[in-house]
Amino acid sequence: MLSYIIVGSGYRAEYFARVARTYPDLFRALFLCRSEEKAALVKAHTGIDAVLSVDDCLAFQPDFIVIAVDRGHIADVAEEWIARGYPVVTETPVGDTVDKLRRLWRLGQQGAKIVCCEQYHRYPILAAGLEAIRRGMIGAPSSLYMSLLHDYHGASVIRKALQIAPGEEYALHGMRQRNPVAETDSRYGAILDGRIKEVDRDTMHISFASGKEAIYDFSSIQYRSYIRSRHLMVRGDRGEWSDTLLMYLDAANQPQKAFLLPEIPDKYRALDTQALRDARRNWLPFLAPDTVQDEYAIASILLDMGDYLSGGPSPYPLEESMEDAWFWLLLNEAAQNPWQEIAARRRPWLE
Repeated sequence: MLSYIIVGSGYRAEYFARVARTYPDLFRALFLCRSEEKAALVKAHTGIDAVLSVDDCLAFQPDFIVIAVDRGHIADVAEEWIARGYPVVTETPVGDTVDKLRRLWRLGQQGAKIVCCEQYHRYPILAAGLEAIRRGMIGAPSSLYMSLLHDYHGASVIRKALQIAPGEEYALHGMRQRNPVAETDSRYGAILDGRIKEVDRDTMHISFASGKEAIYDFSSIQYRSYIRSRHLMVRGDRGEWSDTLLMYLDAANQPQKAFLLPEIPDKYRALDTQALRDARRNWLPFLAPDTVQDEYAIASILLDMGDYLSGGPSPYPLEESMEDAWFWLLLNEAAQNPWQEIAARRRPWLE
């Protein structure tokens, strides 16, 4: 059984608590909060105990620390716990400035175990598509259109879907615009009063040194909306992955079509639940990443921490989370300089 402290008390922090509650034979968790009020709130929401002092956390004897604070403080809090000698699992992004990326990279080079909980590529339906690409079913991937995930999450899936080489140079240009759209859903339930909200939408073209390209097109309202869809299309020389549909040539060069089905790898069968089985049985032919998949994906990373702490591979290598965070920083730079090319020709954390 793995034990971890959850530093934080917000919406995302509660995901890690629900994982411990869902899989009590695999995980045990404890919140570290800043006030009695927050401690009482997260305990009421999740059923997981909360404490206010570091000493109480140390007495819990955690295997690692989950850093689930606001993204402006993730790197700083991670450094505090690394200084105490603990491995850390951070929320995304691992750092929100180049200076923080440099500092964490140095700590990683000195032996600190730092894992960013970048989970979207582990969603069962997305993992199925990425596996089809790894197996060569669409041939060599060359282009991608993504209107599915934001910022660093999008960067992670773009790199994996296009099989981008580590450290490959790229450039991006595009724009950020504000559009009116009716709100229909939220973290706390449906919105039925027809209210209109102005939301940002980023549209970026990314060209890689290898000649591969990606179109990133996303507005945060797509995460929770009944009137905004989400899409992913990856094209290769022998086929295409379009949302949940795979079109490809078989070994005899005959065209085939297949629906991608979300599967749980044998390695993670211990994480299968009735909710996940229901989601797979009732699968719809469009992309709709949900809380059930999110919690499973997070749980799979936490489960892999056991192997990592025993000398195995990282659940998500630090250099990948660095690439994700840097893409986000460059995307914001490009958004502030519409249609000007922003080049990614250096890895600043290596300087």
